[in-house]
Amino acid sequence: MFSLDISSQVGSCMPISMMRIGTIIHNIEVNPGQGGKLVRAAGTSAKILKEPSASKLCLIKLPSGVEKLIDTQCRATIGVVSNSEHKDKKLRKAGHSRWLGRRPVVRGVAMNPVDHPHGGGEGKSKSSGCRGRGSVTPWGKPTKGGYKTGPLKKRK
Repeated sequence: MFSLDISSQVGSCMPISMMRIGTIIHNIEVNPGQGGKLVRAAGTSAKILKEPSASKLCLIKLPSGVEKLIDTQCRATIGVVSNSEHKDKKLRKAGHSRWLGRRPVVRGVAMNPVDHPHGGGEGKSKSSGCRGRGSVTPWGKPTKGGYKTGPLKKRK
């Protein structure tokens, strides 16, 4: 293991300009003095990749893999956010999902014809093959077979 000096111990909050390249950080400010905005979720961390000497910007790799330029006067906390096992917690009942604001996912086949293109029919009727229609969104757009459903602006 390597030794850290007092100023760079885990949990210390300081400007990014005082940190070394390769330091693991969290709770990063976007604008100096604004307060931590990035990398605050349980078990997350970011890494300082390089600090360009010509400018006041520092390159940081976020947990999503995106590399972002941040002002070196912005402050960050050294180390990883605690409670990394948070994502492994089991929800014991449907109500726990509801408490988190997650709505139930209902199949189109289980709906009425007024609610979804797959809805209706007697009993468990299929919505594909020669008699029904293939997989579609609630608004009727095809979802399979290479059909482009995203905005046109993103594809250009």
